[in-house]
Amino acid sequence: MPGSKEIRSKIKSVQNTRKITKAMEMVAASKMRKAQDRMRRARPYADKVRNIAAHLATANPEYKHPFLVEHDSVKAAGLIVVTTDKGLCGGLNTNLLRVVTNKLRELEKAGESIVVTAIGNKGFGFFNRIGAKVVSHLTQMGDTPHLEKLIGPIKVQLDAYQRGEIDQVFLCYTRFINTMKQEPVIEQLLPLSNERMQEQSHEHSWDYLYEPDAQTVLDDLLVRYVEALVYQAVAENMASEQSARMVAMKAASDNAKKVIDELQLSYNKARQAAITKELSEIVAGAAAV
Repeated sequence: MPGSKEIRSKIKSVQNTRKITKAMEMVAASKMRKAQDRMRRARPYADKVRNIAAHLATANPEYKHPFLVEHDSVKAAGLIVVTTDKGLCGGLNTNLLRVVTNKLRELEKAGESIVVTAIGNKGFGFFNRIGAKVVSHLTQMGDTPHLEKLIGPIKVQLDAYQRGEIDQVFLCYTRFINTMKQEPVIEQLLPLSNERMQEQSHEHSWDYLYEPDAQTVLDDLLVRYVEALVYQAVAENMASEQSARMVAMKAASDNAKKVIDELQLSYNKARQAAITKELSEIVAGAAAV
């Protein structure tokens, strides 16, 4: 059994670690609330843009935007994968990348070539390690997603789709369900499905005045809508990250407390053994005299 001094040193070390994990848990809880508010605020914008784009598409059936047209044959696919920049958030990134890896295998089996846009340092590092073709990436986003930073990497995939170089684009991220549960999802981003573009039912309809023309307005609106979908995915992923980190740090703090209790018990036993030994020596010495 290790000596009392060594056990005391271990207890001190674990207590210091627990202080750090407790602080990180509290910081993550604070950031999680802000991330959830940001995620909820982003939803109405995407819904509004979708509704207007759906109205315009219905009002102008003669024009079909490339984002709404399904390609006859699928030979290439693009993946936009949203991960975190930092670790210490449990199995959040691992679970998502496992699902993405299965999707990659499935697409490769179907004979499709794949290009990847990596948002987040963990995903970027993973795709470089497995040798995937990364056409654009964004790292070091901080705690707040900025649309102007996201537009560049996303546009690479959107332009490739419009040129016909890729036939599908998938969006992969971790959906926030609640504090204890986050779910990795892969959604088809392009071509935009009928379900996504379904306008909300209205009792009345209206016409629009276009400047310069309907096609230009619809082109811009659909690009904004797709950007809003990616922004929403990044906002959800950040809320998931802070929730997962809070839960992981709480688990680490609880484990540290258990370790401290066990070490404290060992320390008391060692101290008791030392006292018993000392008493035995004193009694033995007195008996010898």
